[in-house]
Amino acid sequence: MFGKLIEKLKADPKRIVFTEGTDARILEASARLLSGTFLTPVLVGNEDEVRAAAEKAGFNIRGAEIVDPATYPGMEEMVETMVQLRKGKMTADECHAALQHGNYFGTMLVKMGVADCLLGGATYSTADTVRPALQLVKTKPGSKIVSSCFIMVRERATGDNEVLAMGDCAINIKPSEDELVEIAVETAKCAQIFGVEPKVAFLSYSTKGSGKGEDVDKMRNACEKAKAAMSGIPVDGEMQFDAAVSPTVGQLKFPGSPVAGYANTFIFPDINAGNIGYKIAQRLGGFDAYGPILLGLNAPINDLSRGCNAQEVYSMAIITAALA
Repeated sequence: MFGKLIEKLKADPKRIVFTEGTDARILEASARLLSGTFLTPVLVGNEDEVRAAAEKAGFNIRGAEIVDPATYPGMEEMVETMVQLRKGKMTADECHAALQHGNYFGTMLVKMGVADCLLGGATYSTADTVRPALQLVKTKPGSKIVSSCFIMVRERATGDNEVLAMGDCAINIKPSEDELVEIAVETAKCAQIFGVEPKVAFLSYSTKGSGKGEDVDKMRNACEKAKAAMSGIPVDGEMQFDAAVSPTVGQLKFPGSPVAGYANTFIFPDINAGNIGYKIAQRLGGFDAYGPILLGLNAPINDLSRGCNAQEVYSMAIITAALA
């Protein structure tokens, strides 16, 4: 999977902002990216401190761009632009203060076209990564919410990879019917970028009316709306997880469904189910989990786990840039 993404980036190299430029994991991943010549890291931080941290850790970051909010020559223009974007919600002084922090400064570098995409969260919380994106980059036309998905990858015995998409496992706590439709549309688009021909299952504790209740109705109704919104992509539900992945169970419970038993793109009813589901697949199913990949924004901005390692930073940087 990553080989194809790297080939795509070699044909059209990108510049990616890392909001925590002195973090050792970021520096290790940046050094590795620089050796590949398909992605230029833009490291936010004091130049002396970033270079000292890289030297101490033994990472060669020659070729990376280091941008310090305290000395950035375009700060005045950036402040003016941010004031306009915030539409009276922040003064110039408040914007200037916010832009001294890597999360806001890095997001504005993307907004102003200095970089193509951003990866943060090695030390920032998810909220501190998502909030500037919502305030400054904002949602793309046609999108009302920001959602997320995880790309799950597991090597098969044949040597190729099984790739699944799961949404929304990280952002929307209890999405409405219409929000679930948007999550499904964006998750399917994301799956396609990673070589998946999506077969979308709306998951529930019920299969085709076997259970009753508001949560079942929500998934059934959202599924029907998604079918109308996603012409040409197989969508079905509501269905239980075994019906979604086992052809025997799926076709017994949902005969004739193009999805039941063959699903590879899973839409969860809420963040509880989604977060638990992807982590079960990761910890017990042997899948590598890449994400959360933020969907619905005007530019690719993604969030790292604060417990991430350098390999995860490297992988997520490639994923983020491939979305640009």
